[in-house]
Amino acid sequence: MISEMTRPQGPIASAEDYAECRRVMRQASKNYSFASHLLPGSVLRHVEALYALLRVGDDRVDVSHHGFESPRAAIDDWEAGYWRAFGEGESDHPVLRAYLDTALTCQIPADVMAPYFREMREDLTVTRFPTFARLQRYMEGSALPVGRAMTYILGVNAPHTVAGTLPYADSLATAMQLSNFWRDVGYDYGIGRVYLPGEDLDRFGVTEDDLAAGRITPRFIALMDFEMARAEEYYRHAEQGVLRLATGRLGVMAALEVYRAIHASIRRNGYDVFNHRATTTRAQKAALALRAQRRLWRG
Repeated sequence: MISEMTRPQGPIASAEDYAECRRVMRQASKNYSFASHLLPGSVLRHVEALYALLRVGDDRVDVSHHGFESPRAAIDDWEAGYWRAFGEGESDHPVLRAYLDTALTCQIPADVMAPYFREMREDLTVTRFPTFARLQRYMEGSALPVGRAMTYILGVNAPHTVAGTLPYADSLATAMQLSNFWRDVGYDYGIGRVYLPGEDLDRFGVTEDDLAAGRITPRFIALMDFEMARAEEYYRHAEQGVLRLATGRLGVMAALEVYRAIHASIRRNGYDVFNHRATTTRAQKAALALRAQRRLWRG
């Protein structure tokens, strides 16, 4: 395998490769795309390459495995292509070329993505999580690689180190994914998935029949408040690490605020996560970006 510190001679990725990554990101994520506009141009294309790498893999599991006999075969092919790109210093896929270029430029270790591929396979069969600890293990593959790669892309200010900053990145990635889970309870149940931990459903007396019927009971509201408070703890910890970043602090803090605002939207919708998707308007996102800037000014 090529060293993350050594670039092969000649170009790895073209402008067109990175443009394809930008297209993938803008098509798939309004929140992520909004925050990306607040990142400096020097890192934007690397963020887009990271997002596209993960999006293509996710879609092979959740959306379409066209051209492959099964979703597992599709994700196996994506992982094989990933390791082959790092082994050979090239790829025939534009997203893999762009991400390889990004990884070598930003010194992202290839094995940062190993947990991601592991969890993509588990995602094919695991649809329930009996404990929060088990959900955390899932997020070690589905969310944490994003925050860790982003930390390498954005860099950190001395005397801080990347290793010392990764726990804050882990907290932000966890918080953002939890907010997405709580926003999408109804949608996820409709496709056969429940991310609310079984131990929490039992604790608050909420059943899967309640989820199937979309019952917004006092017990369900108490459960959702508990889960959103849990996510908020991760957001508070993550805030402490944003100022360590060498660049992109506003974009990261704005993303934190936009995803955190999902909770307020859930409450405005009367906790109806079955019929209404918690969203923020462009005006609300702009206001949240201003809030993020004020937080950074206060240090």
